[in-house]
Amino acid sequence: MNASPATNYAQRLLEESGLTSSHEPIGEMLVSIFLEEHYRLDGRLERLATEKDDTFRLSTDSGNYLVKVSPPDEAEAVVALQTAAMRYLETTAPHLPVQRVKLTAGGDDHVTIRLNDGRPRVLRVFDFVEGQVLADANPDAGRLAKAGEMLGLIDVALRPFTHPADRRGLAWDLRHFHQLTELVEHTPSPEHRQLARSVFRLFGDNVVPRLSDLETQVIHGDFSPYNIVVDPKSDHFVTGVIDFGDTVRSAVIFDPAVPMANLLGGTPDQPWRDACAFAAGYQRERPIHAPELPLLPVAALARLTLRALIMNWRAEHAPERRAYLLGHAKDDWINVERSLAVSLDEVVAHLGEARHGHS
Repeated sequence: MNASPATNYAQRLLEESGLTSSHEPIGEMLVSIFLEEHYRLDGRLERLATEKDDTFRLSTDSGNYLVKVSPPDEAEAVVALQTAAMRYLETTAPHLPVQRVKLTAGGDDHVTIRLNDGRPRVLRVFDFVEGQVLADANPDAGRLAKAGEMLGLIDVALRPFTHPADRRGLAWDLRHFHQLTELVEHTPSPEHRQLARSVFRLFGDNVVPRLSDLETQVIHGDFSPYNIVVDPKSDHFVTGVIDFGDTVRSAVIFDPAVPMANLLGGTPDQPWRDACAFAAGYQRERPIHAPELPLLPVAALARLTLRALIMNWRAEHAPERRAYLLGHAKDDWINVERSLAVSLDEVVAHLGEARHGHS
């Protein structure tokens, strides 16, 4: 791994988030052996591109599964948090279409494996959620609101949930955003660096003074259009919620900020339209406190900027994942620029109307 100028807090946070090291991909043969031994599963493994895990689709005679092997620098307690949140939802809100964790033949929810370097890695098996992801579904405002409702329902269900590792350090958690300004230096374009600094200023002026009094709980953390499985023919629309890899205890408003960030700029002439449609649905199930509502668009801009910054930084440090990383963030700077051009007061007014319409 190349040495990075990102130091102290930023470096430590990136390390805790499992984002700093490249690791040798685990071989399919070894994964097959563990699946046979611990899960009594036998089938064809297909490697899937992901940000940091080794992830596979397993096709068997009895059905399909998703197999994940955590990166060696992700703490076992953090993986346990992710699994515990999914198991909690399965138990307390079984009607929600959250991906299910498959138990081993011995009744465990994971297998810890140690490779040659001695660092533990955690293998887990999940049901494979078939269907189209929201990112490919071209949803209208009504369907985006349905997706928002689903996240609202998940956050309501997770409200009482606690776990010893839920205060983990996570670079994606926006409560750390203002301490990651060093990442700007890894962005090649001067125009992009200027956009990033504008968003850091907005966040510093509006969100940072309020961080300590925002409502907090454990949140999904990455309800992106790639983690929402949908069926346009279904009345429910959302048929699956996957990937709890960024589960963390943080400010509630940071959860809807993630999908809103992903939806910014989808319609160039109205860059906030889709994000506001999602937020309207979210607030039907989990209303945002009126004093916190003005912070939501700033948080969405911060999240979109953070993704662009981290993806640029990661592409330097994990060249083997460069195409995947930069592909996910290819339009981010354009969308930041478009969204900043709109008065945030107008956006907040729109969010407030939606809130009053469903209070």
